[in-house]
Amino acid sequence: VKKCFSAGIVVRMLTGDHPSTAEAIAKEIGIVPEGQAPKGTIMTGPVLDSMTDAELDAMTDLPLIVARSSPASKVRMVEALHRRKKVVAMTGDGVNDSPAIKQADVGVAMGITGSDVTKGVADIVIADDN
Repeated sequence: VKKCFSAGIVVRMLTGDHPSTAEAIAKEIGIVPEGQAPKGTIMTGPVLDSMTDAELDAMTDLPLIVARSSPASKVRMVEALHRRKKVVAMTGDGVNDSPAIKQADVGVAMGITGSDVTKGVADIVIADDN
C-alpha cells in the first residue's frame, strides 16, 4: 500500500464491514494513518448512496474507506472516480463485487475464493489470493 501511495496510486477500500472494523484494517495496512482519521476519510455506504452525483463531485477528496458498502456503493465510487478522469482498478471476490469490477477500467478477481460470476467479468484473475 505504501508503494502504491508513493507511486501516486490512491488505494481505497470499499467493504461490507462495520466502520470501526474497516478503519482498524485500513490503519493496519496503511490506507489511513494511525490516530484520528481526517474528516471525510471514512464514510458508510448508505451515506454515499444518499448523495447525489453533484454532491459527490463537489467533494475535494472522495473517501478512502466506505464501510457497509453495497454493490451500488461500489459502482457509484467507480463512476465518481471516472468523472474525475481517474483510471480505476477494482478487486473483489464475491458476486456483490462483480458490477463494480465490470465497470472498472481494470477488474481483478480472486482466483481461489472468487465467485464464478466475479471471475467471469474480471479482466485479471489472480491465481494466488495471497
